[in-house]
Amino acid sequence: MSSPIRKAINSDALTRLAQAIAVAVSATLAGCSSHVPQTEATHTPNIAARAKQKPIWLSEKPTPQIPQDVWERMRQGFQLQDNLGVNPRIEQQRLWFASNPSFLENAGERGSLYIHYIVERLEERNMPLELALLPVIESAYNPMAYSRANAVGLWQFIPSTGRYFNLRQTRFYDGRRDITASTTAAMDYLTRLHDMFNGDWLLALAAYNAGEGTVSRAIERNERLGLPTDYWNLPLPAETQAYVPKLLALSQVVLAPEAYGVNLNPIANEPYFQVVEINQRMDLSKVAAVANIDEDELFQLNPAFKQRTTIDGPQHLLVPTSKAQLLTTSLSTMRPEELISPRSLKPVFEGADDSEIASLKRAYRVKRGDNLGTIAKANKVDVKDLQRWNKLTGKNLKVGQTLVMQDTTKRKSGRVNTVVAANSKANGKVTNKTQKTQYKVKQGDSLYMVAKRFNVEMQHLKRWNPRVGQALKPGQMLTVASPN
Repeated sequence: MSSPIRKAINSDALTRLAQAIAVAVSATLAGCSSHVPQTEATHTPNIAARAKQKPIWLSEKPTPQIPQDVWERMRQGFQLQDNLGVNPRIEQQRLWFASNPSFLENAGERGSLYIHYIVERLEERNMPLELALLPVIESAYNPMAYSRANAVGLWQFIPSTGRYFNLRQTRFYDGRRDITASTTAAMDYLTRLHDMFNGDWLLALAAYNAGEGTVSRAIERNERLGLPTDYWNLPLPAETQAYVPKLLALSQVVLAPEAYGVNLNPIANEPYFQVVEINQRMDLSKVAAVANIDEDELFQLNPAFKQRTTIDGPQHLLVPTSKAQLLTTSLSTMRPEELISPRSLKPVFEGADDSEIASLKRAYRVKRGDNLGTIAKANKVDVKDLQRWNKLTGKNLKVGQTLVMQDTTKRKSGRVNTVVAANSKANGKVTNKTQKTQYKVKQGDSLYMVAKRFNVEMQHLKRWNPRVGQALKPGQMLTVASPN
């Protein structure tokens, strides 16, 4: 057979042989597939599909749970805890909080109305959430707090700093007490200080307490002496030396309250209040009645209205979220005169009836060395009445301040008899159905907070304590009745 023919035959044979081998291999693979696990057999041919699915599977992350408790939300946003190490100044403050657990517990209870709002505003600015604890240090979360330096409100603004940050202060309205306005001002101020001190939050906090000038001079002094210029090494006033460690220690207690014997009641991670727009003057007592809101609670949300009337302030109110819709609907159907009390025309004399207003006799200008006790004694009036007539929440007076007084002699015996009779009736009712308890007022307490603590109605608490005004004093005793 010639060579070309032989090559052709060999080529055909090789082709047929290759085809046979291919068929045999395919059959073998088909037979073996029954011994491969189903998932592997399914995915082996589809290599591209498997390669596509793999990174999707690897990139899956569990959805983070939204904290139900605002304390936990706060902890997640702490930014000032790194690189603190063992610091005796912090440890000293932490020991104080652990030894006085009621301080933080009570401040947290008062702050439950405001903390969620403050945490949200801090998060919007990416500021450390430890700053939500600054009102604990400044005011124990009492919006009515007043210091000897004439600092007022949750964030304790003095008059000049308050005005610089657009917190208006008049006879009827004090923006330093305004929950939302003062919070915005405090965050603006802290942000400014943070920028001024090159992003150092500890120096910013020190300046918030002592003033930027004090901190700047301390830095310049250390620079001249070749000393460190961080917060821990600056020669600052004693109060400022303790101020930042106090906030850092408080933050650590909030991180692990159980470890320090502190019981922080959960605060719902949801807005406590809502802004309701208003376009007319109105009394908070009337608003409270219309929306079925406790009057003292409404004032705790709107403490900037010093006379409990919406004069000189913003055209909105903060109301509990659950009552906002009811109030909005009610306001749309009411006449303006239904929301104003005749007594609001004489706001100094809150709680006085017409005969009391008519009996006004005199005014008194405070002199150096005066105090409420001596003024009340000289004018034959009670200190409590003097505070009530002049809307004084404390005993601090300023030289030149004008106090107004009224003559109580003509009606005192009649009022006492009426009160005694009313008390006799009330006490008879309490004796038959309830058990009375005496409660000693603590710093920062209000009637609303006491009623909330004992789970009683505000109106009942006022009835049990008819001589108590809206402003409570530490050490004052209240009668609280509870069911047998």
